[in-house]
Amino acid sequence: MLCFPNAKINIGLNIIEKRTDGFHNLETLFYPIGLSDILEFTINDNQAKNINFSNTGINIEGDYNSNLIMKACKLMINKKSYDKLNIHLHKIIPIGAGLGGGSSDATFMVKALNEELNLGLTKNELQNYSQQLGSDCAFFIDNIPSLAYEKGNKIKRVNFSLKGYYLVLIVPPIHISTKEAYANITPSKPKISLSDLIKKPVIEWRNNIKNDFEDSIFPNYTEIKNIKNKLYELGAVYASMSGSGSSVYGLFENFIDAKKYFDSSYFIWQEIL
Repeated sequence: MLCFPNAKINIGLNIIEKRTDGFHNLETLFYPIGLSDILEFTINDNQAKNINFSNTGINIEGDYNSNLIMKACKLMINKKSYDKLNIHLHKIIPIGAGLGGGSSDATFMVKALNEELNLGLTKNELQNYSQQLGSDCAFFIDNIPSLAYEKGNKIKRVNFSLKGYYLVLIVPPIHISTKEAYANITPSKPKISLSDLIKKPVIEWRNNIKNDFEDSIFPNYTEIKNIKNKLYELGAVYASMSGSGSSVYGLFENFIDAKKYFDSSYFIWQEIL
């Protein structure tokens, strides 16, 4: 079976408070984009019991048994005994860039196994599995614009669209850990909720909708800050870091050839939404 786990961007990200379990409550809008990995798996009943994993494209470092796709398979094995899988991931979505690529890969694996093996899991059951894998995994079950709250694991569908805007996504070769991103964050509840702010025209977002992680990350990574400023110079109606970075995106009313303006070492993705 072949599927294409897609990335997401965050529109606004408010860190509201620190929880007693050590995590943070937040609110953000997840928006799916076309950038995707390629995930394929086959089931071979004749092979010895094993889950074989291979990877091309962007290299996934470390022990494959610890990646989210493998964790997703092991969770699903508890539902039905099938552990004769051959999995291949061609990785295109940059890793550690705030685009949710790993979460998407894992959730698409859960959905694909449910379909291929006729497990009959309900949407609620699929969301339960995905929430065990990561805070933003549940979003990729429906994979539609949604407000996320609490740890990012609670999802509420919203009637929202950026149809017609041009997206320019820039990812510099910088990796920011989640721990580092949270290090200098001071949680605070916004005066106006994000669900109300996104109703404003996009042209008004610049001074109203922000990603709280920028306050923590920009002082230490001026290169990322400069990317955002450059997107505005090029005519973006709104620009922001996605998630905890290091990716930055801009929304444009007209097409621009971003490759003319940014360093060739950057990952650059453009699409019409």
